[in-house]
Amino acid sequence: MVLHEAAAALDWVMDKSLVLGYTKIGPAVRRAWWPHDPAPGALTGQHVLVTGASGGLGLATARGLARLGAAVHITGRDAGRLDDARTRLLDERPRAEVTTHVADVSDLAGTAEFARELSRDVPRLHAVVHNAGVMPQKRRTTPEGHELTLATHVLGPHVLTYGLRESLASGRVVLVTSGGAYGQRLDVDDPEYARGDYSGVTAYARTKRMQLVLTELWARDLAADGIRVHSMHPGWADTPGVTDSLPRFAALTGPLLRDADSGADTAVWLTATGDAIGTGGFWHDRRRRSTHYAPVGVETPAQVEQLWEFVRDATGQPPAGA
Repeated sequence: MVLHEAAAALDWVMDKSLVLGYTKIGPAVRRAWWPHDPAPGALTGQHVLVTGASGGLGLATARGLARLGAAVHITGRDAGRLDDARTRLLDERPRAEVTTHVADVSDLAGTAEFARELSRDVPRLHAVVHNAGVMPQKRRTTPEGHELTLATHVLGPHVLTYGLRESLASGRVVLVTSGGAYGQRLDVDDPEYARGDYSGVTAYARTKRMQLVLTELWARDLAADGIRVHSMHPGWADTPGVTDSLPRFAALTGPLLRDADSGADTAVWLTATGDAIGTGGFWHDRRRRSTHYAPVGVETPAQVEQLWEFVRDATGQPPAGA
């Protein structure tokens, strides 16, 4: 969609100001020019997987997809919370098709097995929305030896995407990332965050930067299968991911925070839109954005390829020679 010159200028100012673009002010203004909503029933008969969907943005994404008729598959680590999420979705849409799967994306072997099982049960998958996220206060490693945020945000989604590659043919992949990625450069020399003083906020932003790069790498590699890949950031939303992990920030910005449905809007739109939007983009409020706040600290082609080699070596996907 080509914006009128004045609208494009206002949109740019809002995006760079952060407060105007990331808070609930953003969609309130941008709705005047953003692309149209997907048609009612746009996803009827289509199966969509949403990870980390027991609450917050994941649940809001699942809700938006169910409203469009999708058969929604939701994952989480806690069976009780998943059952509660399913009940909430069915309370709104009693005839919705909602299936729960207890799965921890940071468990790479378990994720590979989950992908095999889902592929058998759902041979045609319209989309996967990678939403699962963590922000540990202290450095933690998984039983497989990977730093937890890296495993959750990068390695696990990679294993899941490639495990579902055949089912996703001609489908879509959406990565829910964060504007926090703007604050970090791509670190390919210490991807496991083993050196220096550990910060959960920094680990989160570092892996979100990796997700932006991975989006472009996936888009390049999966194009032959007709799979379109995009990432998006939700802005600042009133969800447990913000209020629990960043309480001071939430207290300061509370009146301006978006609700979860607004934060999830672009993920739902990317999954359902019939517009020609290509592949490999980074989106916010239904518009493609730059992957860097300013043209500094941009990763080099060599760094991008180094990340790709690291992810492939750590996961075994895609297999050598594929």
